[in-house]
Amino acid sequence: MDAITPQPRAAWIAGSAEHGASTFAVTHPGDDTEVATVTLPDSDQVEHALGAAVAVAAALRRTPAHTRATMLRDVAERLAARGDELAELITAECGKPLRWAETEVADAVSALRSAAREAAASEGALNRLDADPAGEQRMGLVRRAPKGIVLGTVPAHSPLGVAVHTTAAALAAGAPVVLVPDPRAPLSALALGEVLAGARLPTGSFSVLPLETAEKLSADPRFAVHYSGAEGSATALVLADWTDLGDAAARVAASATREAGQSPYAVRRVVVESAIAEEFTARLTDAMSAQPTGGVFDPAVSVGPLATPRAARRLAAWLEDAVHAGAKLLTGGGLDGITAEPTLFGGVAPEDTVAGPVLVLSTADSLEDAFAAAAGTRAGVFTRDLTLAMRASAELVADTVVVGDVAGYRPDSVRATISEFTTERLTVLTGVQL
Repeated sequence: MDAITPQPRAAWIAGSAEHGASTFAVTHPGDDTEVATVTLPDSDQVEHALGAAVAVAAALRRTPAHTRATMLRDVAERLAARGDELAELITAECGKPLRWAETEVADAVSALRSAAREAAASEGALNRLDADPAGEQRMGLVRRAPKGIVLGTVPAHSPLGVAVHTTAAALAAGAPVVLVPDPRAPLSALALGEVLAGARLPTGSFSVLPLETAEKLSADPRFAVHYSGAEGSATALVLADWTDLGDAAARVAASATREAGQSPYAVRRVVVESAIAEEFTARLTDAMSAQPTGGVFDPAVSVGPLATPRAARRLAAWLEDAVHAGAKLLTGGGLDGITAEPTLFGGVAPEDTVAGPVLVLSTADSLEDAFAAAAGTRAGVFTRDLTLAMRASAELVADTVVVGDVAGYRPDSVRATISEFTTERLTVLTGVQL
């Protein structure tokens, strides 16, 4: 691909664009073409950014809910207006296929709008405390307040999504945010900085610092929260009553190869009831084999390169170990540079997975075995039986259970992140006549 710009791109220091003393070349991971050059802020600029965040924290915390909501809606509309540009930027810097880059932009806009709604509906409760004799004539005001400044480290495989999610949750909570994008893919986060600057947020509310490492900042006690995106992985559980196995296989395969399988929302394990295992395995093998590969700017392509050569080496070692351990390779298994073929394995321990477009398939003879094998962070359960769905929700060891689909990204997860960035505070009012 052709280089996008020869001009070094500035960092965002306390809301203002500033060039640093050194530069870093951003290259497209698929062919190493230089995409752009960014400037890396020096220690004084980093300190200025953090000092400004400290200075604005109290004022931002006191910002009325309606003001925060309006700011977030404004940022959402500005980001949406640059959707095509941002999608191409994501594809250029991290190699994510354009179709998934467009989805990442859409998810980012949804996250901002969701955060605006959460900011406008800031939770609080006024409760009687006289259920206990010691609480007579007392009421408790419970509300959430920001813990403090948020440090957001942004991975290369989700350069806009994590940056926006972190920023949206922080601003909704009333907290300043300092973003540190991976220097290999900082362009989307820097573009977000442009959008935030246009929204005229209070000085110090945000900074975007492309640094080679965030290790020093992670240890700085002035940061109350360090967020790096969602963690874990997803499992798909296909039960015998699901009639459209082709549809389930297509959804699972698409999820497994999204972001080259590097996303915490990507399905990495599939558990299928033994009664339908043979048919579903055939369908899933075909679906994985059919995932389009090729030039990432082709809208039809869904599988792109891994984020780094290191990730490719880790995947290659895992594939080799799996084969040597007796796993059954059903399709794929190859690597072309840092681009991996969509791969499906059987005969691998369900808990043994790897970041990459790789699925591990196992069968279960009973629902109990199926639920045990599908334990993880997120689970998608393919069933139309309401009783089974509720049982899965009760028995699966998972934070999120989605019935009838894979457990993909959901904008309402912003609410959970806002909760992570805030703490509950109690004010007790005494002498109240109830």
